[in-house]
Amino acid sequence: MSYQGQQLGVPPQRDLDDGQTLVSEHKRKTCQSAAICNVVNSVIGSSIIDFSLVLLIKGGTLSGTDTYQSLVNKTFGFPGYLLLSVLQFVFPFIAMISYNIITGDTMSKVIQRIPGVDPKNLFVGRHFIIMISTVTFTLPLSLYRDIAKLGKISLVSTVLTALILGLVITRVVTLGPYVPKTEDAWVFAKPNAIQAVGVMSFAFICHHNSFLVYSSLEEPTVAKWSRIIHTSMAISMFISVLFATCGYLTFTGFTQGDLFENYCRSDDLVTFGRFCYGITVILTYPMECFVTREVIANLFFGGNLSLIFHVVITVVIITIATLVSLLIDCLGIVLELNGVLCAVPLIFIIPSACYLKLSEEPRTHSDKIISCFMLPIGAVVMVFGFVMAIINPQDCTHGQEMFYCFPDNFSLTNISDPHFQQTTQLSTLNVSIFQ
Repeated sequence: MSYQGQQLGVPPQRDLDDGQTLVSEHKRKTCQSAAICNVVNSVIGSSIIDFSLVLLIKGGTLSGTDTYQSLVNKTFGFPGYLLLSVLQFVFPFIAMISYNIITGDTMSKVIQRIPGVDPKNLFVGRHFIIMISTVTFTLPLSLYRDIAKLGKISLVSTVLTALILGLVITRVVTLGPYVPKTEDAWVFAKPNAIQAVGVMSFAFICHHNSFLVYSSLEEPTVAKWSRIIHTSMAISMFISVLFATCGYLTFTGFTQGDLFENYCRSDDLVTFGRFCYGITVILTYPMECFVTREVIANLFFGGNLSLIFHVVITVVIITIATLVSLLIDCLGIVLELNGVLCAVPLIFIIPSACYLKLSEEPRTHSDKIISCFMLPIGAVVMVFGFVMAIINPQDCTHGQEMFYCFPDNFSLTNISDPHFQQTTQLSTLNVSIFQ
């Protein structure tokens, strides 16, 4: 499928509260490499099938619009615009909550490993870490008005992600043999596998800020966007598959929603990885805040925010997200529900529906055939994924040390969940594997 030569050369839409885009023509544009870093950062902290992303921009071209909101408004009117605005706000807002949870769980374990630090000290607990990281890092970064300024930050995040990946691969060999495998470890799919689609949708989505990144390009065209997306998705898919495979090979059925919750706190190499991971999540957070703020600006302020309202709205959004994250300590259910209720419609349903209504291509055109396939699949995943997430929620250790981390022999029959019961005993862990 080729999009060479197509340009978004029509005047941008400004009707029905859609307002100006966050990145105006007068603001500094970012290069293609920085745009790739922004997309990769959004995809990994928050990645998607590149076809759907290109389809979204093609819909903007066909409708003469330059934001996701204006595209849906032009296609389905105000009801569609309102629904999309809700989804576009809720998804990154919940993502911000999940990032706070990860930051608190991860960085608290890093600080507790510093010699002389009392693990029970209030100032090294997850709640304090969430608050201090918000005030010190995520809030100042989120106050930027131009998303192009996050390009270099995203590059740092991408480099740190590569370091974390190397750590996860290393621990497959050095830690994996010490973790007992669950009985059904190699069963490919179970009845609740549809829940994984929701989690993957959460991990693979960047539709909600795709127009922001697209607008930040110099001379944006569909052809250039397509190249950026294919490159970004290839990098992100490769990293995601490696993470998932190595993580599951190490822990199989014991794998947590937050993979770093599986590793032992005494593992110094993993402590370094946790630090890198925490920094990566903190650097990804502002991109989600950009989207939530833009939705509010478009819906209530005509797309324009004065400096005062820009600061006030940013502070309010981040404050609410922080307060909610202080009350939740289990990441799995957050990812599942956000994936099936928000990510799936934004990824599969809405872009396909917009393109099918706008395109005048024949029904046998490849884009229409794939769109007709994606739309009903998305609807099925959304409904059944929500039901399965409620009746069969993910287990969560709530920050507790995993059983295989204890240095003494540990009988696996002590585990109350019959799914994990085995008759063998865990061999004494050699401290040297954590050095």
